[in-house]
Amino acid sequence: MDYATSLALIAPEITLGVAGLILLLVAAWAGDKAARLISILAAAALFGAGIQLFPTLHDGLMGPDTFAFGDLFRADAFAAFAKALIYLASIGCLMVAPSFFDRIGATKAEYPVLILFAALGMSIMVSASDFLTLYVGLELNSLAAYVLAAILRNDGKSSEAGLKYFVLGGLASGILLYGISLLYGFTGATSFSAVAAALSGELGTGALFGLIFVLSGLAFKIAAVPFHMWTPDVYEGAPTPVTTFFATAPKVAAVALTARVALEVFGNQSDAWRQIVIFAALASIVVGALGAIGQQNLKRLLAYSSINNVGFILLGLAVATAAGASAMLVYLFIYVAMSLGSFVALLMLRDDEGKLFETFADISGLSTTRPLLAWSLLLLMFSLAGIPPLLGFYSKFVVFQATVEAGLVVLGAIGIAASVIGAFYYIKFVKVMFFDEPAGVVTGKSETGHWVILLICTAIISPLGYLLTPSLSDLANKAASALFLAL
Repeated sequence: MDYATSLALIAPEITLGVAGLILLLVAAWAGDKAARLISILAAAALFGAGIQLFPTLHDGLMGPDTFAFGDLFRADAFAAFAKALIYLASIGCLMVAPSFFDRIGATKAEYPVLILFAALGMSIMVSASDFLTLYVGLELNSLAAYVLAAILRNDGKSSEAGLKYFVLGGLASGILLYGISLLYGFTGATSFSAVAAALSGELGTGALFGLIFVLSGLAFKIAAVPFHMWTPDVYEGAPTPVTTFFATAPKVAAVALTARVALEVFGNQSDAWRQIVIFAALASIVVGALGAIGQQNLKRLLAYSSINNVGFILLGLAVATAAGASAMLVYLFIYVAMSLGSFVALLMLRDDEGKLFETFADISGLSTTRPLLAWSLLLLMFSLAGIPPLLGFYSKFVVFQATVEAGLVVLGAIGIAASVIGAFYYIKFVKVMFFDEPAGVVTGKSETGHWVILLICTAIISPLGYLLTPSLSDLANKAASALFLAL
């Protein structure tokens, strides 16, 4: 394949890379006063890159025609689905950030630039078909994320979040690199297809350790138990727009990357890693649910909620079938809508002077002072709990359906039983907002952009969202099929 064809396949990445470099120069010359303009241009770049994904996603492209640069990069339908979610989530995070930073007097022109470069890294991650490409994309995303977490340099919590994320992220990267080096040592290759071919027979002890280390490194990125310890502290300490970003776009990229590695590289050895994934899935569901019960800080609660949801997503991966991968993608789409809406709602919990509120005591009796916001939060929380007829129920349904169809009935039954635990803290939102005495502190008016995103997300997870399920399932099935082409 010639370079012209390869360059055409990476057009979205070229768009983001060029836009990021140009906007970086604009930020350096114009300073923080151009932050809002840079945010708008960054969102436009992400939207333009997303438009370029449409043919690949619509036609379900897969196979050799999607390989670029000697099979270092794969622009198939699976990558296109993940990138579309990443770009949409990034645009939402860019929309809600300027007003937040303006209110606290900490406007940063580099924020949208970092979001762009993080999105570029995530694009490379989900399209990687070689461990070297994987690592380049992962580190590009991680380095931008470390800076984003600590972007409020004068805020102790933000600095602490950035430092914790950096230290633990560096540890995870080391574990991942060690696993890659073991696989290279025992297979003699870094290409996904070559490693998969070398592992098609009996799995040796050395290669098994490589598999375990690689999956452990990736488990940190998706915040799966037992590599979840950084999540509550980073979610609480980072600025809320940054937390919104961490809970959505990077989560999609990490889950998609984990699925590609597990199913493409280790797909012939699914019996070797399925028990690991099943443990991580069930442990994440239980730990996420139990950890959230005692939380009073809403951001920490949603951090544990994200760990809980990762557990359900991993159930789809444990199935190791096209139906399971499709269920994962459907769940990711719905999860992004629920998480984005939830964190935007938290951004709207403020007083007339712009002070943010983040505890249950602050939203006491919210339904009497901000009824529309309270009802939106109610729908989002019930959807996260998987209560019908909201779309969050459908996301869990497709995952459990895939486990049952694959013969993992006991796993599905345990997942269903464990999901009941999480309903407690989601219902606590409703009890506090609708039945407790009003605290009367949430009095500030919310920006139009916040309302637009909140109402769109609420509409998606409402029963109206079921109108999207035929198209969503079709696109997810096409994307999942691309993972199993070589198996």
